Amino acid sequence: MVIDNRDIVGLSKLLDNPIFIFTQKTKTMKKIITLALALMTVGTLSAQKDNGGITAEMLQEIRTGQTNSQAEKAARNALALNAIPELATNAENLAMIDTHFSHRVRTKGITDQHQSGRCWLFTGLNVLRAKMIDDLDLPSLEFSQNYLFVYDQLEKSNLFLQAVIDTKHLPMDDRKVEWLFKNPLNDGGQFTGVSNLVMKYGVVPAEVMPENYQSNNTAQVGNLIKLKLREFGLKLREQKDRRSTVALKTEMLKEIYSMLVRAYGVPPTEFEWTRHDKDGNPIETKRYTPKSFYQEYFGDIDLEKNFVMVMNDPTREYHKVYEIEYDRHVYDGDNWVYLNLPIEEVKALAIASIKDNTAMYFSCDVGKFLLSKKGTLDINNFDYESLMGVEFPMNKEQRVRTFASGSSHAMTLIAVDLDEEGNPKKWMVENSWGANSGWKGNLIMTDEWFEEYMFRVVIDKKYIPAETLKLLEQKPIQLPSWDPMFAYEE
Repeated sequence: MVIDNRDIVGLSKLLDNPIFIFTQKTKTMKKIITLALALMTVGTLSAQKDNGGITAEMLQEIRTGQTNSQAEKAARNALALNAIPELATNAENLAMIDTHFSHRVRTKGITDQHQSGRCWLFTGLNVLRAKMIDDLDLPSLEFSQNYLFVYDQLEKSNLFLQAVIDTKHLPMDDRKVEWLFKNPLNDGGQFTGVSNLVMKYGVVPAEVMPENYQSNNTAQVGNLIKLKLREFGLKLREQKDRRSTVALKTEMLKEIYSMLVRAYGVPPTEFEWTRHDKDGNPIETKRYTPKSFYQEYFGDIDLEKNFVMVMNDPTREYHKVYEIEYDRHVYDGDNWVYLNLPIEEVKALAIASIKDNTAMYFSCDVGKFLLSKKGTLDINNFDYESLMGVEFPMNKEQRVRTFASGSSHAMTLIAVDLDEEGNPKKWMVENSWGANSGWKGNLIMTDEWFEEYMFRVVIDKKYIPAETLKLLEQKPIQLPSWDPMFAYEE
């Protein structure tokens, strides 16, 4: 027997009729109807379990949730002709946010990564340039992202090829091998890429190796190199002799390097640079190597040892250290290791750094509730619930677990606005989308948004309490490369 959902609804209403409630006879009848209703419901569920599809009866019931009110018709008309972000923009939140900050790192200039995924590299170098500009009172400064990007792509290519060698005893359909061939190369990254590359290759001013079309638009060159790497990976899996394998990998890297310099230019090994005072007058001209330049101006900063990546990941236990396999840029460098802390502890560390005029590497889920025209990140910027007529109640932990949210972009954290009690009201980051984006090239986020969509910040150890630093002595918990929280930042 096929039960129409209307029969179940009808019987349910009948049970609630007052006429049935106050007589003994009716009580007996009510028991009979209740039993029949239960049997009918079970029959309906059994029918649904047969194939799990949407039956005609289910579709009819689904349609009962649709109304044809004036508000519903107005929403349909609006959605048919307009973009959702425009319709969902909260008119009550359009007033410009206060741009005063009680504490702000001294910085100058805005960079632009253009159509590339190099936010991690821009962010790391922006942290360094802010310090050098302030220390030397320079009129301006930008480091060459293009210079380090060549070595980043070469090192990542070697990482892939060596990982293929390390895993060639595994079948091609093994998840680790599959992940490697799906991700042989990318232009995204994170802070350990900055630290390993800078300490290994140094830095050069932007004018020594400027950006070009390909460095501003990395996708096409990257796709060609990925194609070669996959080809090379298959060849390396076929090699049996270790010595011939190493020699073959070296020849492969020669080809990759040739592609890189053809697209991005030849990284300099020596250069001349003139230092200027704050008014632009030349002070001295010297000759440097990229590493001697870093040593002269940042000799006391060891990016690999002086900094800690802290993270707010509510899906995992706090005050534990985690390490992500293959989440590095350099094969002989460091996997990404982070300390997971509650959000209030992360805030306290960030505030201490800003108060001491030290910018930080910062990453978040930048696409959520971003109002580009104002340059604000505020969960009240858009009202999707009113527009769509449904609620979106998931919290941060649930969003991460279901792949609905994760870190997607790195920026430089430079300011916080504290109230009278020292609690943060809003924050500001220096972005790398050009001076005309956001608010003068920056993004301003409310503290509530910070709690919901901030994930990582890199802190100088001197701002971290001793009891927190002691947590780093524990053995890291190893996580796989494909963990949902650890996509490269772009």
